Amino acid sequence: QVQLVESGGGLVQAGGSLRLSCAASGSIFSINVMGWYRQAPGKQRELVAIINRDGSTNYADSVKGRFTISRDNAKKMVALQMNSLKPEDTSVYYCYVVDFGRSYWGQGTQVTVSS
Repeated sequence: QVQLVESGGGLVQAGGSLRLSCAASGSIFSINVMGWYRQAPGKQRELVAIINRDGSTNYADSVKGRFTISRDNAKKMVALQMNSLKPEDTSVYYCYVVDFGRSYWGQGTQVTVSS
């Protein structure tokens, strides 16, 4: 079993920045994919960004150029640097990990961007 602990959410004004972090622990074999999803009230959970073990990344079009995902394989951590935040980025952000073919989710951290 893998546990994920997120940190870094909060309230920020439009145009500001936040950094989310997620640390994985537990019975970890080999984390292939790490990433972030988000879910706003009344909407489906959507991909924000993922990063593979080799460092390759994939971003949602809505965050390209503003968000940067990174990972530290030794520390089993993934981070999401969010710049130029917009009110439409307001959501609960979930850390996501795939380990040995199984998916795991964090508990979620609220990000609120005021206009």
